[in-house]
Amino acid sequence: MAYIRQYALYIAWLVSVVATLGSLYFSEIKEFIPCELCWYQRIFMYPLVVILGIGTFQDDSSVKKFVLPLAIIGWSISLYHYLIQKVPGFAPIKPCVSGVPCSAEYINWLGFMTIPFLALTAFSLIIIFLTLAKTNKTNE
Repeated sequence: MAYIRQYALYIAWLVSVVATLGSLYFSEIKEFIPCELCWYQRIFMYPLVVILGIGTFQDDSSVKKFVLPLAIIGWSISLYHYLIQKVPGFAPIKPCVSGVPCSAEYINWLGFMTIPFLALTAFSLIIIFLTLAKTNKTNE
């Protein structure tokens, strides 16, 4: 457990990098057009790469206070987006008004893994690793 706590910030940063590269792969290489909720998830994921990267390479776990709120909001959006895709009763609550509908499933691996599910997993891992990350002990 001490090993995980020691590298938790680094692992959270790697998860954010993989999630960001994955979203760019889907939109730029596979040419999947992001829906409105996908854009919101990106808004909360992309800054995590920079903030967690700075925190990781400066060994400063105080970035948790900036990252956790972003990750929790992104997690909430991802959960809601996933529910829109998989639970019919959620779709009418907030339909996307332009472009690709939020209920569209570009991928559906094993019958449950969609792009919002992947984002939900990434945000979940980031939150878990940030809560496990060692805290800096400073005498101020």
